[in-house]
Amino acid sequence: MILSDADIRRRLTDGDLVVEPLDDPELQIQPASIDLRLGREFLEFQRTNIPCIHPNSEQEVDEYVDETYVEEGEDFILHPGDFVLGTTKERVEIPADLIAHVEGRSSLGRLAVVVHATAGLCDPGYEGQITLELSNLGTAPVALTPDMRISQLTFTELKNPAERPYGAERGSKYQGQAGPQASRIQSDEEFGGEQLDR
Repeated sequence: MILSDADIRRRLTDGDLVVEPLDDPELQIQPASIDLRLGREFLEFQRTNIPCIHPNSEQEVDEYVDETYVEEGEDFILHPGDFVLGTTKERVEIPADLIAHVEGRSSLGRLAVVVHATAGLCDPGYEGQITLELSNLGTAPVALTPDMRISQLTFTELKNPAERPYGAERGSKYQGQAGPQASRIQSDEEFGGEQLDR
């Protein structure tokens, strides 16, 4: 079952679903979703001379990623063809009986801005800010203003709560993240790491 606005409000009031800061519930809570706002931190991928990025590499992310912080009153310009990691302003806590889906807002989609490449899912038990995989598929630069509503979360109730939710017990590598986080795929078990989850 997908949660309606009434369900979302009830779960927020009960405290088992957390979205904070939720500064304007009347604006942000939609009929079946919550709008999340854009944070101020970005990771920009630089053109580089390395032959490739390999998932099992010990290569430092710092070699090809620059951190950008957008000051109050400034915009982040997303150029055509660019791919950057952003973050939501809000921190979320998803209970064990819900799964959250990260979706783009229609108004931004009509400007050719997408908010995730593949990572459109928040597992039961996830806590932290959400990293956004921002791309401009259009032909003109688009200004993104921190605090603008950038994405939305929909929630699906599971038939039964997850037995092993996302978190420390699973070795979940993005649990508790603050700000945009670069890939930690080299920690995956198939590459010799001890992590179990994405």
